[in-house]
Amino acid sequence: MLKIRSFVFSPIQENTYLLYDEFKNCAIIDPGCYFDAEKDELTQFIQQMGLQPKMLLNTHCHLDHVFGNKYIAETYGLVVQTHEKEKPVLDFAPTSGLMYNLPFDNYTGELQYLQQGDKMLIGADELGVIEAPGHSPGHICFYCKAQNFIIGGDVLFNRSIGRTDLPGGNHEQLIKSIREKLFVLPDETVVYSGHGPTTTIGEEKRENPYLV
Repeated sequence: MLKIRSFVFSPIQENTYLLYDEFKNCAIIDPGCYFDAEKDELTQFIQQMGLQPKMLLNTHCHLDHVFGNKYIAETYGLVVQTHEKEKPVLDFAPTSGLMYNLPFDNYTGELQYLQQGDKMLIGADELGVIEAPGHSPGHICFYCKAQNFIIGGDVLFNRSIGRTDLPGGNHEQLIKSIREKLFVLPDETVVYSGHGPTTTIGEEKRENPYLV
């Protein structure tokens, strides 16, 4: 069974997630650690818990979700895994960082591409890849059917949705992704979003002002 530990990092207040099992296998999703103290906080937790990072996953590659990619990849010998359509977004991230006065060293290593239906294993626990574009061109989510949760990135928030005014954003596509890819999941599915508190699919069906 997977445990989930979240961290809120950077001035953009992004949620970084660690998923780990009882055997200490660990996946790091969207490392947004920007400051050295944040990088230390993440690695110290991993060390204190005796975790063994096996995967570095990006739901998408906007700057706030990839600040820590290079550091994590180099520290643990990992390769970034994301959707192929996120490669241009990742390449643009340092330019975006300068626009926000948040310069950083970007990950420029190998990429492993994920797509709809791929299965990721953390030990014996499985995450399914769901393509949900709209906030960004190749946005993906990681769904754990056995435990009823989804790492949703910036698709669906507590009573809100991802912005679509950034390059590659598409509002109609985002709404379609939410309705056809996320709202078909069980109502009790817990949504771990890229910003803000958790929610559930059922709550957002009933209460989200952008979708009711």
